[in-house]
Amino acid sequence: MRIVSLVPHATELLFALGMGESVVGVSHACDFPPEARDLPQLTRSLLADDTGAAAVDLAVRERSERGEPLYALDGELLLDLEPDLIVTQALCEVCAVRPDDVVAIAGELAEPAQIVALAPSTLGETMGDIRTLAQATGARAEALDLIARQRERIDRVESALRDVERVGTVALEWLDPVFTAGHWTPQLIEMAGGLDLCGFAGEPSERSTWEAVAAAAPEVVLVMPCGYGAAHALEEAERHAGELRALGARAVVALDANATFSRPGPRLIDGLETLAHVLHPDLTPDAPSTVLHVEL
Repeated sequence: MRIVSLVPHATELLFALGMGESVVGVSHACDFPPEARDLPQLTRSLLADDTGAAAVDLAVRERSERGEPLYALDGELLLDLEPDLIVTQALCEVCAVRPDDVVAIAGELAEPAQIVALAPSTLGETMGDIRTLAQATGARAEALDLIARQRERIDRVESALRDVERVGTVALEWLDPVFTAGHWTPQLIEMAGGLDLCGFAGEPSERSTWEAVAAAAPEVVLVMPCGYGAAHALEEAERHAGELRALGARAVVALDANATFSRPGPRLIDGLETLAHVLHPDLTPDAPSTVLHVEL
């Protein structure tokens, strides 16, 4: 089987299912596991690389309003790779190439390819994606094993935090303008012994204001800019130190959203364990992902 994966979390899932050797092409954002970086890249961003958070938000909104794509797909390379299976996503046009663009170019293949468009919005649906890709690739045994291991880790966290006092938490997915995290993140916060004061499970991330976040009176603020690592999150937090200080939280931490929150793949469970450590370090002393405490 020849597989093209056009979304990072699908690439991670395919490798986790033991299908890495069948993946012949990926997106420009597919950087995990490290082996994925050596594969041909079929996409590129159409946004400038050196713009700040506000400029990125403006560019995304303007291109979206004009109906213009945010990513380019190398149709010639896709045809040359002759995939049997193409995995993309239909959750967020800000995150990856548009499914309609994929379908249009795939229609030119000499032999039709199966196209799977993943669109999870909850933790349960991300687990369902494991089954979806297992069905498309025949990796049923590997999928059952992966799900069992993920479930065991989730149960361990929930068991450790069963009787804790919940910590009022806000997760910021963007800082200029402010966006509060949605989709699976509120669920992870709740499972980690927190109480998400602004986000709604299964719903898109929501544009907000610093005043609205302050009114929620969070005890802990999670800075997790979508698609970026912990170092960038820390830089953004320091850039908005005044606004964050005004929230009055007892702790502000910068997290690796790119690895453990933005992508609905296997590493979401790393994110859960990391949140459990941030919110209840006495009960969960280890954090598998980077946590940088913001000094305000």
